[in-house]
Amino acid sequence: MKFTTRFNPKLYELMSGYNRERLIKDVGAGLTVSVVALPLAMAFAIASGLKPEAGLFTAIIAGFLISLFSGSRVQIGGPAGAFIVIVYGIVAQYGVGGLLLATFMSGVMLWLMGFLRMGVLIKFIPVAVIIGFTNGIAVLIGLSQIKDFLGLRIEGKVPAEFFALMQTLWQALPTWNGAALAVALLSLGIIVGWQQTMKRKITLPEETGMLPRVSGSLALIPGSIVALVVATLLVALLGLNVETIGSRFGGIPQGLPEFTVPDYSWAMVKGLFLPAMTLAVLGAIESLLCARVADSMIRDKHDSNQELLAQGFANMVMPFFGGMPATGTIARTVTNIKNGGSSPVAGMVHALALLMVVLVAAPLAQYIPLPALSAILMFVAWNMGEWREFARLRTFRLPYRLILLSVFVLTVVVDLTVAVEVGIFFACFIFIYRISSLSTAEKTQLPANTHQDGVATYKLTGAIFFGAVKLIDDMLANVPEKALVLDFSSVIYVDSSGEESLEELLEIYQEKGVPILVYGLRQQPTDLLTRTQWLQRLGANNVFADVHGVQKRLDVL
Repeated sequence: MKFTTRFNPKLYELMSGYNRERLIKDVGAGLTVSVVALPLAMAFAIASGLKPEAGLFTAIIAGFLISLFSGSRVQIGGPAGAFIVIVYGIVAQYGVGGLLLATFMSGVMLWLMGFLRMGVLIKFIPVAVIIGFTNGIAVLIGLSQIKDFLGLRIEGKVPAEFFALMQTLWQALPTWNGAALAVALLSLGIIVGWQQTMKRKITLPEETGMLPRVSGSLALIPGSIVALVVATLLVALLGLNVETIGSRFGGIPQGLPEFTVPDYSWAMVKGLFLPAMTLAVLGAIESLLCARVADSMIRDKHDSNQELLAQGFANMVMPFFGGMPATGTIARTVTNIKNGGSSPVAGMVHALALLMVVLVAAPLAQYIPLPALSAILMFVAWNMGEWREFARLRTFRLPYRLILLSVFVLTVVVDLTVAVEVGIFFACFIFIYRISSLSTAEKTQLPANTHQDGVATYKLTGAIFFGAVKLIDDMLANVPEKALVLDFSSVIYVDSSGEESLEELLEIYQEKGVPILVYGLRQQPTDLLTRTQWLQRLGANNVFADVHGVQKRLDVL
């Protein structure tokens, strides 16, 4: 089997028609996105058990590479909230070195998925599975932020396992910090209020010849930045006893990340294979879903395989600079589109703008209070979940409800990898059951002018596959005296298990000297039954295009 992959990033496609006007829009959009990405990158890293600079470096390097090689015009890459639970678990069990190795492995997997043109396969993951684990991750993100939101004093690392986490939080509840809670609530209130009340009004570049500017509104500034600035000033001016980035991490280094080579061993590679696979699959789903959302907004068509190649390359590079997993992010991508971004240049500008922040303003980050960042993540978790789907469950069939709820509960209580595996298993099992129930072998009659004494006629419908091989049981139990006629006109698919069942049927009928007459074969069943020699053993004189040929053959018998 030959695989051919066309390496053609959207950036290369768009450069021929690129002009100054589009550049101005992209620069303005990129700068706006960088303001949105700044607090999220730090918050995602801290929630994942890493230092804040890991998130910033990921947004800078991976964000630049994803835009440079992306299969989407407007996709913005970087650290994502969906990874928090997985990354935290890997860091807790294997340390930061294990995370770097897992990130590299996931990058290789993503690259291979793109190289083998498997981008389209991600679309076959059932929506119930996606909603279930997305809502589950949102709940876990919210739970992980309770410590900083309430200012709880917990010695050592907060456990990743659900029941241990709940027990730790419950035991630490008496240590809550009123100042931290007040800062968190104020920050959350500012974010929600800013989003609800601010309305964007932009003077377009073609009218001014300058970057897009706000007229009559401050809504281009995201609420998370406003909350971060207010909370930081409040804590500093009032001298509140609240934990900050400086008090926990010692601030953020001012400069470029150092090049590092992740440590590895074959034992660690084996142990990290499933977590890395989870990162790869989740990253693929997240980025391709984001690209589909972007397509609907800009009336474009992304290249899913090119997108996977870009995601894979970025995740293979990030471990060498101490970063974390990256993928396409919906919030930043939508912000890019709404602010006029029309090409990958906007994503590259967003990364360069973040780099300038690190090089110039990194020392100021030490004053940022952690309760404010926890409030931002609480807001992200709430927006991330598809909560209305729970209210709509009663309108869906039992299998859909079973899959969604089981994946949700397993994600929260057990493990995301187990949840996805169980969800996909349930979905496949239910799909097989439904298809097998639609596959039938109905006893029918030939046209009235046909000799039918001692002849049994069956109309086969659906697919003859491993889940529906019992279709021929009645034919095996009741062998007619003269001939068996099979109408294949409604059979769309035959697999190897189905062919083996037909082989058994043919052998028994040939032993008894009763011919099998087949008509109406479609392309796929014909190809398979020809390759397996079943049609040859049946005999060309027993295969017909339509029922008229069968009638003539029965006249001879």
